[in-house]
Amino acid sequence: MSEMRLQRALAQAGIASRRQAEELITSGRVRVDGKVAELGSKVDPTRQKITVDGKPTKKLAKRWIALHKPLGVVTTASDEQGRKTVFDLIPNPRGLTYVGRLDINTTGLLLLTTDGDAVHRLTHPRWHLGRRYVALVHGQSSAALSGLVKKSIVVEGRPVQVTGTRVREGKDGRSVVDLVIREGRNRIVRKWFEAMGCKVDRLARLQYGPVKLGNLEEGHWRVLEPAEVAEIYKAIGMKE
Repeated sequence: MSEMRLQRALAQAGIASRRQAEELITSGRVRVDGKVAELGSKVDPTRQKITVDGKPTKKLAKRWIALHKPLGVVTTASDEQGRKTVFDLIPNPRGLTYVGRLDINTTGLLLLTTDGDAVHRLTHPRWHLGRRYVALVHGQSSAALSGLVKKSIVVEGRPVQVTGTRVREGKDGRSVVDLVIREGRNRIVRKWFEAMGCKVDRLARLQYGPVKLGNLEEGHWRVLEPAEVAEIYKAIGMKE
């Protein structure tokens, strides 16, 4: 018997991340053996019938994808305004969940997977996984910004966990900033720069944990190499 928490079973089935699964359960959309499920309940997916909105779940094959998200594409499953989403760029996106949202004006590496358990750890503050960005900003001189990025900057009551910063002079009074941030609060990179009196003109994510964007073209995607997948699980303390 392989009992586990219901939200974990939903994550393993590629239905949603654990956090999203909790929302499905609390909204009454999940049933186990025909009965409305309760948050925190345990199930055996090999013996019990789990449905979401009346549809039975089944464990999906594990998939890991790297996408180069273009400007103007939203990181969501569907968009009320009819804008293109990251899932429109991938054939057969069933069961895929993104790892760390990129806002509409941010480009670069977006990881997607069917492993909801891994998504939970990859985005959880406990693991402090580094996300590497490059930003084009204005509002401060490069010399002033070189000093500011070394200081502890507080945003919304907490210091931002930024490491490995490098500031270079750009054109027209702008600066190019390379940074690694070890948290995933909403729009936190932009808010960090705003707290220093800067505005971000362009922002791109080049790396998430051990996976690099490399020379992947904008709008294109690729399947992660087995070695990259192994490094991901190693980084978050999970077995593949």
